[in-house]
Amino acid sequence: YIDGVHKIMTALRQKGIDRHALLLTLSEGQLHRMTADLSGEVSAEDGERVTLLVSFYKLLHQKYSIDYIELKSYISQLSTEAFPDLNRLRNALAETDLKKKLFMLLEYLGLLKAIILAPERFEIREDIYKKRHITIDIPSMYGSYHELKFDALGLTYRIESLVNVLFEELIDGIDLSLITKATFYQIYARIRLFDKALRLDGISSAEIERQLDLLAHSLEVKGFTFTQYLDIFKGFAAAVKNIINDYFQNVHEENLNQVIDRLPGDQILRKYLLKETHAGLDREKNKHRISEIFFRDRIALSLGLQQLDRFLGRILNILFQQADKLNKDKLYQLLLYDPDNAMTSICEPDNRVNGLIYLGNKGFNLVVLQGLGLPVPPGFIITTEVFRCRKVIASYRPAAQNFKDQVARHIIKLEKMTGKAFGNPHNPLLFSVRSGSSISQPGMMDTFLNVGINEEIAAGLSVKTGNAWFAWDNYRRFLQCYGMAFGLQRDDFDAVISGLKRRAGIAYKKNFTDEQMIKVALTYKAMLLDNRIEIPENPFDQLTITIKSVLDSWESDKARTYRRIMGISDDWGTAVTVQSMVYGNLAQNSGSGVLFTHNPRWPGETLKLWGDFTLG
Repeated sequence: YIDGVHKIMTALRQKGIDRHALLLTLSEGQLHRMTADLSGEVSAEDGERVTLLVSFYKLLHQKYSIDYIELKSYISQLSTEAFPDLNRLRNALAETDLKKKLFMLLEYLGLLKAIILAPERFEIREDIYKKRHITIDIPSMYGSYHELKFDALGLTYRIESLVNVLFEELIDGIDLSLITKATFYQIYARIRLFDKALRLDGISSAEIERQLDLLAHSLEVKGFTFTQYLDIFKGFAAAVKNIINDYFQNVHEENLNQVIDRLPGDQILRKYLLKETHAGLDREKNKHRISEIFFRDRIALSLGLQQLDRFLGRILNILFQQADKLNKDKLYQLLLYDPDNAMTSICEPDNRVNGLIYLGNKGFNLVVLQGLGLPVPPGFIITTEVFRCRKVIASYRPAAQNFKDQVARHIIKLEKMTGKAFGNPHNPLLFSVRSGSSISQPGMMDTFLNVGINEEIAAGLSVKTGNAWFAWDNYRRFLQCYGMAFGLQRDDFDAVISGLKRRAGIAYKKNFTDEQMIKVALTYKAMLLDNRIEIPENPFDQLTITIKSVLDSWESDKARTYRRIMGISDDWGTAVTVQSMVYGNLAQNSGSGVLFTHNPRWPGETLKLWGDFTLG
């Protein structure tokens, strides 16, 4: 009778349903699909028995548990006429935005609270049947009981259970590794939800309200300092501590101590006992433990209080770390930094930073061209937000890590778009890394080509394309860009390649053989190493170093001189454009160049392409 059932349950366990609670998450259709491959091994009756068993377990769980699992099923049993707009609750449960979902659920809890506390009486509907066991005459009863307040209370408990889980998701979903003024906006919105939950739970705190008011107004003040924010969150933490004292410890402590004193040791649940006192109970040692567990359990059952306490603890911990690591000037700079404005995709630009000041001239025009449907190589732009705050990003590890994480996420997107992999020798994705100020300064800052290449990747690219000359010329070009950014001159590289041309008896670089081009690249590399210029082999390290070099090149002598001559402010800063490489050296009919819609010296808006390009 049980062999078939056992086989089905074993199969479910092998497919990940290894805890009985997971059965609650399975619909009947899912259960049938997961056991369909057993149709030849077990009977249809066995399958039906398992289906009924799971359904019965769900009913028992729903009857004796007040958590949010099977909440939709519970709602379906309620009277839609008596309850306030159950569709409103269903919409809240279906909402995908977490903050909106919490707000909608809290609003609905407010409606339920009004029913529960209403002075009027409501009609009772009961279908209770009594019976006695036929063999041993044990009385029992079954059926259903409904009354609006009673049902509202049951639904409240279940929604509150869900809300506390969602609050956990809410605080885990905010990146607190780095707290800036932009983070405080997010924190404020979340604490507002916590405050709403506490008030629904009957907890009113003037201190919380005051700190929320301070935080709201601080976000409107331009010169608000880091230490002032720190004081606000110390106030929040003190407010929560006072709530715990006023609504829990002061209410229960005296009675709890009397209960503990009168309760026989053998009647205390094991979870309250110290491990070493199971045999011989040390009442004084356990008194503190029992109180601690009791209050912790009570706080955990309150609406959002435990989550708020944990949230504020994390915030204060990070704020103290930042205060310890950074001086006053860098703390102020960190406050002004918004990591969410640090980067944007060229193909899917973020509207918050989609402008000339953030993107620079080059980046802005690439976004415009892409929007017009022109074939712009995919990439991303590091905005002038990073330039303005580059010193604190470089000097504070969490900020630097946040920056690298964002770069890594953009690389992953580009890998999906291009079908290539950054750092993969067999199908490498290489980048150009270029500057871009809001006011163009052509040739004044560093530019890097083929970032992400090394000897192994050059060899792999050679195999993939069947064109060793092209692959190693790419490596040569990267080495020249890198060397010039770190102190070598173009003449140094021209001297090397001219000497190799003479020895090979050729006039043009394109006439090098594959082996000769490999030698050119490796000779360039040797020159860099001889000049103590370390060349990172790791592609990601190359990218982060070249990005930093472009940002730093804003302060180079030639860039400063150019701005002084042209009367351009030093305060603009530069964005950095990182794009998938397009190769002008791939074949004799490949090329690169610069085109304008018309000669920049011409007046007016005449449309007549003007520029130049080189093939091969």
